[in-house]
Amino acid sequence: MSASQGATGAAGPTYYPSFSSYVRARGTVLLRTARSLTANPSDAEDLLQTALTKTYVAWDRIEDHRALDGYVRRALLNTRTSQWRKRKVDEFVCEELPEPETAPAADPAEHQAMRDAMWRAVMRLPDRQRAMVVLRYYEDLSEVQTAAVLGVSVGTVKSAVSRALGKLREDPELGSAA
Repeated sequence: MSASQGATGAAGPTYYPSFSSYVRARGTVLLRTARSLTANPSDAEDLLQTALTKTYVAWDRIEDHRALDGYVRRALLNTRTSQWRKRKVDEFVCEELPEPETAPAADPAEHQAMRDAMWRAVMRLPDRQRAMVVLRYYEDLSEVQTAAVLGVSVGTVKSAVSRALGKLREDPELGSAA
């Protein structure tokens, strides 16, 4: 399909004639994925910029533009994995979070409060477990797809997700919110 043909109809995946049109159309979704892979919103923006730079450099070599989300998702995960390896000594588990706990809101926004508590708990998971939980439940990939994206076995995905869900069930903030 040539660049002059533009986007396809709603029946099939969208073709993006240029890198900038892709970023305009999918940037918000990609940033949401990047934010779910890192605890800091600024780091998520940097992570997405790095992944998009890699995508831009490879733009002419990507034959199937309908698979761009998968390409960028893989670039996000690879970049984040590189960051984990470089920063391994910078991150450590602590008994207490330095942020003060906030009191639950008195307004009817309990659903939002529970959602926020869940994301904070997800962000406290180890990086690999967080990535697997995000891909399985946030991105709605199957165990097989998650394993393929991360380059691990399906058994590794199953056991890591099981451990992550156990940690989430034991999270004190989620226990008090339920």
